[in-house]
Amino acid sequence: MNRLTIRARLTLVYGGLFLLAGLLLLGVCYVLVYQRLSGNTFIAGTTLPPGMAAPPDNGMYVRQLREDVTTDTRQVLLTQGGIALGVIALAATAFGWLIAGRLLQPLHQVTETARRIADAPDRGLHERIALAGPHDEVKQLADTFDVMLSRLDQAFDGQRRFIANASHELRTPLTLNRTLLEVAIDPDNATPELRQLGRTLLAVNARHEQLIDGLLLLARSERQVTDRSFVDLADIVEHVTAQLPPGKAAVDCSPQEAPTTGNAVLLERLVHNLVENGVRHNLPDGGWVHVTCGTRHDGTVGVTVSNTGPVVPRYEVPRLFEPFRRFGSERVAAGVPGAGLGLSIVRAVARAHGGHVHAEPRDGGGLVVTVILPTAPPHHGGFPT
Repeated sequence: MNRLTIRARLTLVYGGLFLLAGLLLLGVCYVLVYQRLSGNTFIAGTTLPPGMAAPPDNGMYVRQLREDVTTDTRQVLLTQGGIALGVIALAATAFGWLIAGRLLQPLHQVTETARRIADAPDRGLHERIALAGPHDEVKQLADTFDVMLSRLDQAFDGQRRFIANASHELRTPLTLNRTLLEVAIDPDNATPELRQLGRTLLAVNARHEQLIDGLLLLARSERQVTDRSFVDLADIVEHVTAQLPPGKAAVDCSPQEAPTTGNAVLLERLVHNLVENGVRHNLPDGGWVHVTCGTRHDGTVGVTVSNTGPVVPRYEVPRLFEPFRRFGSERVAAGVPGAGLGLSIVRAVARAHGGHVHAEPRDGGGLVVTVILPTAPPHHGGFPT
């Protein structure tokens, strides 16, 4: 019963109540008819059917005839009434199914809207149910849901504006600091100790600039991409892997045609972050990173980056996509390369393009990270034929 839909349960309730009321009505009619027939007597001098001879005992005949009529009437009432009740009960159940579906239609609209927003939480908060109809309980639920969406949309939009504005404001003093430090460590005027201090401060300043750039990109990526162009992920994969400097991990790629639409700069950053993350979090004495892309069996396109590295428990994987989080530490520690925003930016860019990302631990250590994006429509310019 708990697995049935509300519509099915309402239909069963409608049909059950109607059947119970019909049985009760049939029982009352049966009792009334039985009492009426049992209390009646035939009027003396009742005309016999044609051709029937008068019985020797008219009183006995009347009693027998009364019993036969009473029995036949009760049987007809039960059989014919039961058949009629069953037919009407089936019709009432079908009618109840239709009525329940009609009454629950506004709830289906609320559910569909909530599902679309859940599938795209960063892009669907602007959508509203705007349910029309009488001001009943369902309308109040829909209006309350719309108010909640409006407040959430304002909160998320305010958060993104704050990150963008704060990042812009912080870039100016960091740029000024870098310029002053470069002037201060001029080899012609600075002592070796000052030059060493300047280089350290420049490294710290560069790390802060990288963090600010990451926050700007994260705030930008969390907005839906509206200006789209044709992009082949295979070209991006080849370009990113070719630009990588020699490192401790060997990077190989086997890209296949993966046509999609979106912002080429953001998609390039997505692939770059995936590959860089695979290289950085690898075995200390070397390892490998494998990058693939192509069209999937369900019609979407995807980029997959797998690597060797430390063993990552499955329950730790979701935390890797949180900003400033890394495996084995609550926050990004000082002196550790990177800003801790790599996978967060990957997830934001994927969502902004209507896709999603998931990761799973690889047997023996490392991760397998896959980004799935919608394929380019056939009418889009540059789509392969």
